[in-house]
Amino acid sequence: MEKGRIVILGAGESGVGAAMLAQKQGFDVFVSDFGAIATQYKEKLQELNIAFEEKQHDSEKILNASEVIKSPGIPDSAPIIKAIKKNKISVISEIEFAKRYTKGKTVCITGSNGKTTTTMLTYHILKKAGLNVGLAGNIGNSFAALVATSDFEWYVLELSSFMLDDMYEFKADVAVLLNITPDHLDRYDYKLGNYAESKMRITQNQSSDDVFIYCADDEETLKILKSTKIDAKVYPFSIRKKIEEGAYLENNNIHINIHLNDQLTMSITELALQGKHNIYNSMASGIVAKVLDIRNTTIRESMGDFKNIEHRLEHVAKISGVDYINDSKATNVNSTWYALESVGSEVILIMGGVDKGNDYTMLKDMVHQKVKAIVCLGKDNKRIHEAFEDDVEIIVNTFSAHEAVQVAYHLAKKGDTVLLSPACASFDLFKNYEDRGNQFKTAVKEL
Repeated sequence: MEKGRIVILGAGESGVGAAMLAQKQGFDVFVSDFGAIATQYKEKLQELNIAFEEKQHDSEKILNASEVIKSPGIPDSAPIIKAIKKNKISVISEIEFAKRYTKGKTVCITGSNGKTTTTMLTYHILKKAGLNVGLAGNIGNSFAALVATSDFEWYVLELSSFMLDDMYEFKADVAVLLNITPDHLDRYDYKLGNYAESKMRITQNQSSDDVFIYCADDEETLKILKSTKIDAKVYPFSIRKKIEEGAYLENNNIHINIHLNDQLTMSITELALQGKHNIYNSMASGIVAKVLDIRNTTIRESMGDFKNIEHRLEHVAKISGVDYINDSKATNVNSTWYALESVGSEVILIMGGVDKGNDYTMLKDMVHQKVKAIVCLGKDNKRIHEAFEDDVEIIVNTFSAHEAVQVAYHLAKKGDTVLLSPACASFDLFKNYEDRGNQFKTAVKEL
C-alpha cells in the first residue's frame, strides 16, 4: 500500500529528524526550507537521498502532500501555512508525528523558564536509575530522529509552546509545567492568556493513569488551571506552603511525598543546583523520579552530582577573587531575573543584544539591590540605559565579548561577580547564544 506523501517545512534539527523517520516508515518525503539549510543538515538529507529545496517554498511540490510536518519556528500566519490549511491538508508537529511510531512512554516538560535544566536533571536521574531512556525535544536531538534510530522505553522531552501548538493526539504520560511568564507573546496576539492556554496543551489527552506536575506558587498557572479540566493525577510543588501530595520546602529541606510511607527529604545545601528557581526545578524532577518509583538514594545522588548545561549559569573562572559566570542562554528578561536571584550581590552585569520588545521593569528592583555596573553588549543599548539609569551609577557600551570582559574586569573588585546574562537575543553581534557564550569564555580565559 502506498504510504502517501509527507512534506516537511523547515530543515533544522526537528525537520531533518522528521524526514529520517518518515523515510524509514516508507513515506514519499520532501523537505522545504524558506531559508538556507545548514551544511550539516543538507549533508544528512543528501546522504539519505531525501529530496529538498531551500530559500523558497514551491507550492506545487508542497500542496500535493497528504500531511505536512512543520518546524516549531514557523508561525501559522506564514503564507505557505495559510495555503496548506486552505487546501485542508493536516499540519502537525514533529513531536506528534514521532509519537505515532513508538510505544515508549514520555515525560514532557514545559514552562517559560527552567525547562532545559529540569529536562536535563530528570534525564540524569532516570539514566542513573538504569532506565532505558532517551532525551529529546527542544534540546539536543529531535524526538523523531531518536524514534527512527533507537528504541527507548522512556523519553524525556523538553517542549516549547510552539511544539505544543501542533499536537493533537499526542499524550504525555507524565507532564510537568514549571511556570508561565510572558515570552514569545508576538506569536500569541500579545495575549498572555493565549500563551498560557498553549502551555496547558501539555495536559491534553491525559487520563487518570497519567500524571500532571505543576508549581503551586505560579500565579498564571493557578489562573489557567481554574478553567482547565485535568483528568490526570495531580502533584503540585511549592516553596511557600506545605503540600499534602507533591513537594514542598520546610526549614531548607525539600520534602517529596508521593508515597506517604516513603517520603524523600533532602537539604537544599546538598543540591548541585543552587538558587531559588532551582529548588523548583529540583522538586519537579524529584516528583517525576518518585512517580517512576526510583529509589531515594538514587534521586539524592543524582541531584547532588548533576552538572548543568553549558551557557546556563555556568561558572567559567575565578580570577583575583572575582567569579565569572556565563548565562548566555538567558535570552529573555525573566531568565536574567533568575540569574541575578541566584548569585550574590555586587554584580557587574553584562547584558544587551536584540531586544524582543523587553519590559525591563521586573528587573529594576533586583538590579537596584545587586548590580553595581551594567556593561552593555549590543549594537543598540538605548533601552537599557533608559531602563536602569536611576538604579545603576555606571552603564558602559561595548561592542564585542572581548571588550565587555575587559571593561568588567576593570570595574570588578575582589568578591564581586561578573555575570553575562543578556536578557536579549544574540544575533546582532553573534551567530547565536552559544557563540556569544563561547566568545565570553574565551575572553575570560585570556584575562
